[in-house]
Amino acid sequence: MAGPALAAYRTLSPLLPGLFRLLSPRIRALQSFADLRRELFTDIERKLRAVPKPSCRLWVHASSVGEFEQARPVIAELKRRMPELDVVVSFLSDSGYEARKDFPGASAVFYLPLDTPDNARRLVELVKADLFMLMRYDFWPNHLEAVKQSGAKMVLAAAALPQGSAYFKPVLRGFYRDLFALFDTIFTVGETDREAFANTFHCRKVVQAGDPRFDQVLERQRNSDARAARLKPLFDGRTVLVAGSTWEPDETILLPAWIPLREKISLVLVPHKVDRPNIDRIMENLRKLGLEAVTISSIGESFDPRKQVLVVDQTGYLAELYAIASIAYVGGAFGVNVHNTIEPAVHGIPVLFGPNFGKSPEAGELIESGGAATIANESGLHAALSRFANAPDRMRQAGAKAGAFVQSRLGATRTVSDAMQRMCLDRNR
Repeated sequence: MAGPALAAYRTLSPLLPGLFRLLSPRIRALQSFADLRRELFTDIERKLRAVPKPSCRLWVHASSVGEFEQARPVIAELKRRMPELDVVVSFLSDSGYEARKDFPGASAVFYLPLDTPDNARRLVELVKADLFMLMRYDFWPNHLEAVKQSGAKMVLAAAALPQGSAYFKPVLRGFYRDLFALFDTIFTVGETDREAFANTFHCRKVVQAGDPRFDQVLERQRNSDARAARLKPLFDGRTVLVAGSTWEPDETILLPAWIPLREKISLVLVPHKVDRPNIDRIMENLRKLGLEAVTISSIGESFDPRKQVLVVDQTGYLAELYAIASIAYVGGAFGVNVHNTIEPAVHGIPVLFGPNFGKSPEAGELIESGGAATIANESGLHAALSRFANAPDRMRQAGAKAGAFVQSRLGATRTVSDAMQRMCLDRNR
């Protein structure tokens, strides 16, 4: 029997379409949400009609790109083992959908519709999934209950329960306990997460598996892009700082901290946004600081890493660029949250970032391992860079700890894939 919070949600959720119609003319985000889903069911039906009836279909749901990246290695491994497996992918966010709408491993990629009982039933009847894998979070009760009622096996993967999060609030604890109970197996990132699911939420089958992203970044490292490899000779013999996924607050601290060390450390700046206005802003800011800069789209043989900053104005480079780095600075932590810290760590280099990393448990664990450090301001970043520039052995030791941290957390993909393969085989017996 559902608790009062879930029962209330069930009662009120059918009112959501009317509320959307009332508010969307005044709230642009709601209007966009509705517009993007206007032909949703017709589009899904068209895509799936073109696919032969599969022996097993996996439905993966991810809130956005970051969560989908956790799913990718599992999808790849399952398709390697079961080439006949059909995969469909849903996203909540438009950024996630836009980034992965052409994902070649899926027969259909679509937006998750508004969470009403009618939408949930209609979607489940269209998709006809045998397996359902939810990545990390994004718990929509009607959709989850409809999947459960369809008979599909349900997995929650890369699950985490950060201390102090809403899951533990007394008013919501019962709500989440009911939702977690729908899953056949929950695969957690860490042991603390496993204990919380088992002891606080009384989940029956919980397995600590780790985070599949660690397997993903290792695979990406092994298949480095030749575009980045061609840059390596340009930085031969230099200590290189790759500042990845930076925002303006990062650059405000980063540049003055680095300038006194530029004779010792070369800088590669990879902003999170590479649109023309942002690149123009960065280039103008560097000019005002008296710094020469070259964009990667216009780099030539005259590039001199001792005198010039390399600004990356194209997408698809960052993960591979860490291969030429001696030190990584990861942006975002002077804003909402730090970006991906695993991508540089896999290359065995020390990682630096700002104070806001609470939504990324692996960042905190990387600090505890000795492979990363958080900095609070310009002087702190300058001090950290100076220590590495003046003590290469210390830099190498921190980098080795970062690499060991990643190596110790590999294997989640196999653990999750083993279980899901068994589920698929059991469904076909």
